Amino acid sequence: MQFVITAYDGKDSEALARRMSARPMHMEYIKKGIEAGTHLYGGALLDDEGKMIGSVVIVEFPSIEALKDELNKNEPYVTGNVWQEIDIKPYKVADAFL
Repeated sequence: MQFVITAYDGKDSEALARRMSARPMHMEYIKKGIEAGTHLYGGALLDDEGKMIGSVVIVEFPSIEALKDELNKNEPYVTGNVWQEIDIKPYKVADAFL
């Protein structure tokens, strides 16, 4: 089943520093997910000045429970306290994009 993750970084003064510190590990995690077929699309959410403030990721997992378990255990932006507001919804990538 496909899901869209919309995740917002913290709003404290250290939020961007946490993101940048965890970013290399996050990108490696995403690369492994792409290779495994679980991570389909994604990118950074930006504010009006172009600063990264969150992420949107389209994934494929057997269930929302499996996805949440994976995120909580292995996603560097979760384990590194970068994402502080996370919304997960069922999603369907349009066939034209596949």
